[in-house]
Amino acid sequence: MVISLNRRSKIALTVALALGLTACNDAQSKTDKPASTEAAVINATPNKVQAIAFINDAEAKMAELSIESNRAEWIYSNFITDDTAALSAAVGEKVSAASVKFATEAAKYANVDLDPVNARKLNILRSALVLPAPLDPAKNAELAQISSELNGLYGKGKYCFADGKCMTQPELSSLMAESRDPVALLEAWKGWREIAKPMRPLFQREVELANEGAKDLGYANLSELWRSQYDMKPDDFSQELDRLWGQVKPLYESLHCYVRGELNKEYGDSVAPTTGPIPAHLLGNMWAQQWGNVYDLVAPDNADPGYDVTELLAKNGYDEHKMVKQAEGFFTSLGFAPLPESFWARSLFVQPKDRDVVCHASAWDLDNLDDIRIKMCIQKTAEDFSVIHHELGHNFYQRAYKQQPFLFKNSANDGFHEAIGDTIALSITPSYLKQIGLLEEVPDVSKDIGLLLKQALDKIAFLPFGLMIDQWRWKVFSGEITPAQYNQAWWDLREKYQGVKAPTERSEADFDPGAKYHVPGNVPYTRYFLAHILQFQFHQALCETAGDKGPVHRCSIYGNQAAGEKLNKMLELGLSKPWPEALKEVTGKEAMDAKAVLDYFAPLKTWLDEQNTAANRQCGW
Repeated sequence: MVISLNRRSKIALTVALALGLTACNDAQSKTDKPASTEAAVINATPNKVQAIAFINDAEAKMAELSIESNRAEWIYSNFITDDTAALSAAVGEKVSAASVKFATEAAKYANVDLDPVNARKLNILRSALVLPAPLDPAKNAELAQISSELNGLYGKGKYCFADGKCMTQPELSSLMAESRDPVALLEAWKGWREIAKPMRPLFQREVELANEGAKDLGYANLSELWRSQYDMKPDDFSQELDRLWGQVKPLYESLHCYVRGELNKEYGDSVAPTTGPIPAHLLGNMWAQQWGNVYDLVAPDNADPGYDVTELLAKNGYDEHKMVKQAEGFFTSLGFAPLPESFWARSLFVQPKDRDVVCHASAWDLDNLDDIRIKMCIQKTAEDFSVIHHELGHNFYQRAYKQQPFLFKNSANDGFHEAIGDTIALSITPSYLKQIGLLEEVPDVSKDIGLLLKQALDKIAFLPFGLMIDQWRWKVFSGEITPAQYNQAWWDLREKYQGVKAPTERSEADFDPGAKYHVPGNVPYTRYFLAHILQFQFHQALCETAGDKGPVHRCSIYGNQAAGEKLNKMLELGLSKPWPEALKEVTGKEAMDAKAVLDYFAPLKTWLDEQNTAANRQCGW
C-alpha cells in the first residue's frame, strides 16, 4: 500500500494543464523605431531586481491560492457531490493556470545570477510542473483533454467475467490477494489490462505535447524536467539511483529466489517454474509490486509471533479516536508538541453513514500553518494502527516547516515526506507495543524471521518496481523508447529489475503500463523508491542517537527526546536546503545509503541464503 499526502495544490505540483499562456511578446510595434537598438536589448534582458520581484509576487499569489484550493479539495473529499466536484475542479483550474504562468515566467529568469535562496525558489517554480502545457492554446487544451480522458479510462475501468459479473480495480485486486487458483488469477490479471489498451494513442500524444511544454520551460524533454528536482544534475541523479539499487539487489535476489521456490511448491513447474522470472499473476498483487499477500504460502514454520495486534487493540478497548491518540503519543514522547485542538475537531476518523467520502488515508495541511488534519476511514486493525502513525508523520513534518517561506513548505525531496511516516512506522515494534501496554511480553528472537519476512515481502519486493516505473517513463520521454516499443520495453525492464514476467503472451497491441494508476495519472514514482531507502537510513541513525544497542529491526525510538530533537531539526528545514544538507541533520551524512536496509534485514538475508542453499535453488533469472 502506498499512502501519501493529499494532492497539494500549492504551486500546483500536480497536473498543471489549464489555460497555458499565449505568447503576447509584441516587441516590434508598427513604428519606425528599429527593434535592435541597444536600449531595446537592455530592456529585454531580465535582471536580478525583476527576477526577485517576480519570485515574491508568484510566491504570495500561490500561497493565497493554495489555501483556497486546499479547502475546496477537503470539502470535496469529505462531501462528494456534483457541486463540490465542480467547485474543486474550478479552483484546481485556477491553480493550474497560475502554475503554468509562473513556470513559464520563471524560465525567462533561468540565467539570472541570484542569491541561493531566490535561485532555489526560482527553480521550484520552474521545475514543479509534472505535465507542463505547451504555450500554444490549442495544444494546451488538447493536453488537458487527453489527461482527463486517461484518468477517466482508468477510473471507470472494470472487467466482466464470462458469468456476467463485473469487477472494478479494487475488487480485482482483492481477488488477486486472496485467490490461490492460478486460472482465476490469470483471468483477473489479463482482464484488468484490457482497460489500458485504448490509452496507448492518448499517452503517445500526451508525451509529445508535454515534451513541447518542457522545452518551452528550457528543458530538453520531460525526462530532464522530472530529474531536475533533486539538487543534482539529472544524469547524476539517475546514476545515484543505479548505485542505491546495486546495494540492495543481492538482498532482493535472495528474497526472489526463496519466494519463487515456495511458489513452485504450491503451484508446480507448469505454473511457477523453479528458474527464470516469476509469472506476475502469482505474487498476490495486481502489479506484483508488493508480495505480502502470499505470506501464508511462503512463511517459515513456527513463524507466528504469538500475538495479533488487531486482537490486542480490541482487547484493550481501542476505538478509532484512541488509536489516533496513541499515535500522537508517539510523537509527544519524542518532544513534539501535541496536535492542536482543531486537528481533533476537523479530522475524519470514521466513515460517515450519511454521505460519500474519499476513504483513502491522507494527511492535510489546509492553511500552511496549524490547520493540519488526517482523513481516513479507520478500521480497528493492525494495518490501520500503523497507517495512522505514518499519516501523523506527514502532519508533524508539515507543522515543523510552517515557519518557512511558502515555496519551502515541503519536504527536502519528494521521497522525504513518505519516508518520515514510514520511519515512524518502523518503530511499531513488539517492544513499543509492550511499552504502551498492548503486549505483555516481547517474543524471543526465534520469531524475528517471520516478522522480517513479512516486512520484506512488502518493502524489499517493492524496491525494483519503485525504480522501474520511472526508468521506463524517462526513456519514453527522452525518445530512447519509441511508441513502437512501449510494451516490449516495459516487460524488458520488469524482467531486468524485478525478475518478473508476463504470465501470457503480450504484444504492442497491449499497453500494460497504463494498468498502473500512476502512468495515466502522471504521478512521478521515484519518490516511493527513495522513501523505501531513506526510511531505513533515518531509522538506523535515530536508533543510534537513542543509544539503542540491539538489532536495528528491534529498535523503537519511542520516548527518546534526543532522537526527536534530531528529527525535528531536519523537518524544520522543509525544502529550504538541498536534500543532502537535510539528510545530514539526522544521519550525519550527505549521501543516501542503502546499507541501513541491509543491516535491518541482515538476519533474514542469512536465513534466506540458508534456505536457498539447502533446497539447492538456482538463484537469479
